[in-house]
Amino acid sequence: MTRATGTYNITTLNEFVIQRQADFPYAKGELSRLLHHVGVAAKVVNKKINKAGLVDILGRAGDVNVQGEDVQKLDLFANEHFIAALRSTGECCAIASEEDQEITIFDDGLSRDGKYVFCMDPLDGSSNIDVNVSVGTIFSIYRRRTERGTPADLSDFLQPGTEQVAAGYVIYGSSTMLVYTTGKGVNGFTLDPTIGEFCLSHPDIRTPENGTIYSINEGNYAHFPAGVKQFIKHCQVVDPDTRRPYTSRYIGSLVSDVHRNLLKGGVFLYPSTQKAPQGKLRLLYECNPIAMIAEQAGGKASDGARRILEIRPEDLHQRVPFYVGSRRMVEDVERFLAEAR
Repeated sequence: MTRATGTYNITTLNEFVIQRQADFPYAKGELSRLLHHVGVAAKVVNKKINKAGLVDILGRAGDVNVQGEDVQKLDLFANEHFIAALRSTGECCAIASEEDQEITIFDDGLSRDGKYVFCMDPLDGSSNIDVNVSVGTIFSIYRRRTERGTPADLSDFLQPGTEQVAAGYVIYGSSTMLVYTTGKGVNGFTLDPTIGEFCLSHPDIRTPENGTIYSINEGNYAHFPAGVKQFIKHCQVVDPDTRRPYTSRYIGSLVSDVHRNLLKGGVFLYPSTQKAPQGKLRLLYECNPIAMIAEQAGGKASDGARRILEIRPEDLHQRVPFYVGSRRMVEDVERFLAEAR
């Protein structure tokens, strides 16, 4: 279903989600309503981000989150508004957020009966806002394991990424996009500020099998595993047959780097280091949802040896090394890491 607006036709996020309800006979509309409210919360956060340079919301909030990182004021705003939006759906029984030590349980009558739990990084890369760099929200949705009508608990969240029923991200940049998958391909929606709706702009996204971009913070080169160092050198060698040397592009905002590589072809690397031997990115809030999107678009995601989506989480804030992007490039990283062991 599309609607004519002037000289072009649009399909809004809500229309698209409703069209796809038949893909999920078990959902009976609950997942659609949940995704609708994700879009609503994203619009609220987007509006606040666009005003960030005009109001007193930039900078640190004077606290640290469970990761030991400075909490930015917009982190708190995004966290609170996504929680409020999801609480109001009645379809979500609990939320796990990167910003909170423990899960947030919705224990009222309607929400307690909800089918789903929600994991999120409410504002990835928020320290970049005051220099006008794109930031994002990352999320994933699981069906609960506990019995409906009872309070949710930690077991509902400690599921491998293969159990995700939906995953996505919102990128707040020169335009605002919501990209998501429910396991039936990846679709992108751009926010049209003139009508206040996310409109289908990137249907059935497919990432190139190979790419020419590598994204990594090379300032930490001295602390990288030997295999990663060798891969970086491989990227820099002149070889016209493989279109090398590759281009180095690193924004420092996970959503921004992943989004560019998803569309253009490339690999994003966040390896373990001497300071962070388990890696730094969070499995539940960042790696699993991005991995699901990458795989649904034809790419690959790995911790260097294992498929990210098959890792069974043991902790709510578990960290892992992360390599994601075009399938052949991720396989090259795995090969260099294996040879260096």
